[in-house]
Amino acid sequence: MTQAPPLRICADDAGIAAAAEILRGGGLVSFPTETVYGLGADARDDTAVARIFAAKGRPSFNPLIVHVPTLEAAAEYCVFNDLAHQLASAFWPGALTLVLPLRPDAGISKLVTAGLNTVAVRVPDHPVAHALLSAFGGPVAAPSANPSGRISPTTADHVQQGLGGRVDAIVDGGACAVGVESTIINCSGAPALLRAGGLPVEALEACLGQPLLRPEDPQTPVSPGQLQSHYAPEGKVRLNAPYADEGEVLLGFGPVEAELNLSRTGDLTEAAANLFACLHKLDAMGATRIAVSPIPDHGLGQAINDRLRRAAAPRP
Repeated sequence: MTQAPPLRICADDAGIAAAAEILRGGGLVSFPTETVYGLGADARDDTAVARIFAAKGRPSFNPLIVHVPTLEAAAEYCVFNDLAHQLASAFWPGALTLVLPLRPDAGISKLVTAGLNTVAVRVPDHPVAHALLSAFGGPVAAPSANPSGRISPTTADHVQQGLGGRVDAIVDGGACAVGVESTIINCSGAPALLRAGGLPVEALEACLGQPLLRPEDPQTPVSPGQLQSHYAPEGKVRLNAPYADEGEVLLGFGPVEAELNLSRTGDLTEAAANLFACLHKLDAMGATRIAVSPIPDHGLGQAINDRLRRAAAPRP
């Protein structure tokens, strides 16, 4: 049976109210954040959360991020220590996810946490996301709105192309400004970097006045974005390529001749914002072999390189 296309909702007051009502009814709503589009469901509703995993084809051992409108709302569901509060106060709303101890009475579905005693939480810095979270009035579990392991969506069209009728509604808020997912820090113990993202690690370490731990990728993820193969286009990806070999399409960075370029001026902020959109374009071009120019591994370059390494990893 053909699935009905999702409802496309304008990001006005009436649209936000309609989207919040869909969430209350156990539906799936894709909405924009400053990083990428999320696929949202009521984080307290086991059935609604299970629909996220089914829609994405996501492994059930891979936890989800809970989105809330304020730090005060986050404190209803998890326990902040001094360092976590310091980071949240400095960078929320923003592209920062904190993994924190879950309150026993939080009411968060165990599917969200993959049965762990911690939860990943963030306050997004996007007016549409904030309006929807405020209108809904509860925690929203929202991974990126794409099939599991594939390129993350930065426009409403990307969501519709990737998930089609598996989502009930898409709130169209235009293109995402940051373009890569949030940075994830485990604050349940000594602060540790779990995923580089839209907030540079250097800014976090400057705020804390100490370096972040760098644990190895675990066999069982304790936060989203830790699977080795992730964010993958259809084509095979070769990294740190000064030029394209025969049969390859070059995804450039800086002043190089390339079919697509993340940033001709070598601007890492621009490159991060363009990354997933360029990978979607490569799929649309039918590229089967992709060469990627070297990307400096500092600032947002760390997040870009993290996504590219996972995109190039052997597929499961």
